[in-house]
Amino acid sequence: MTALVTARIVGRTLLNLVAVLVVLVLLWLVLIQTVDQNPSFKITRTPTDVWHYLVSGPTAGANRAALWPLLAQTLKDAGIGFVVGLAAAVLVATGMVLSKGVEAGVMPVAMVLRSIPLVALAPILTLMFGNGVAIAAVMAAIVVLFPALVNIAFGLRSVSPQMADIVTVYGGSRWTALRRVAYPSALPSFFAALRISVPGAMTGALLAEDLATGKGLGKQVALDAVQGSYDKVWSEVVAITVVSVVLYMLAQFLERLVMARFGMSDRS
Repeated sequence: MTALVTARIVGRTLLNLVAVLVVLVLLWLVLIQTVDQNPSFKITRTPTDVWHYLVSGPTAGANRAALWPLLAQTLKDAGIGFVVGLAAAVLVATGMVLSKGVEAGVMPVAMVLRSIPLVALAPILTLMFGNGVAIAAVMAAIVVLFPALVNIAFGLRSVSPQMADIVTVYGGSRWTALRRVAYPSALPSFFAALRISVPGAMTGALLAEDLATGKGLGKQVALDAVQGSYDKVWSEVVAITVVSVVLYMLAQFLERLVMARFGMSDRS
């Protein structure tokens, strides 16, 4: 892969990032204009208000200093859940492709976990895992697991029978066919799962922090909303939104690099 291709991928990713952020700001402004508010008590904040609160205002430094630890905690919770959920999805999808028994045993459980709202599962999971980092990681992993599992399993099964037969003819086992053919063919599905899992892990972590751990931005946003600290609420929501978008674009950038390295077409 040449430096020109890498530079082109970097440029496309940065352009996409800027475009997404511009669209989000425009939607934000439209939302403010359409919401009917009491002029004496506004709960919405404009992009300028958030910029003043976090960047240009006299207390911006202190405001940022209070925000960073909360954001770091949420990223930690989401990161653990992301890694655990994605790794579990890869392992389970591999087992499903190698054995129909694994699929028969796992899919009903995955469907149950997917269909029950996390709000209802939170008390049970808290009793099982406590109210520390583990519960946040578990809830984030649950959100990540099902969509990643479906995408990765679909990718692993998309190998043509002819390709698998070639490996068998040359003496390869099912595992060899999986490793040599199915995994490379499943790269687009894997990266689709990766991109979907980024916001999913964030959602799971925020929900766990609000319902179980009492730490991070998930809980702080709820507390600030109850206390009427709307400058803080909007700044916190903007911070987690921007971070989620940046991480999504980072996953997309990694996808484009790998697809270019393997000579696969990039549709993202």
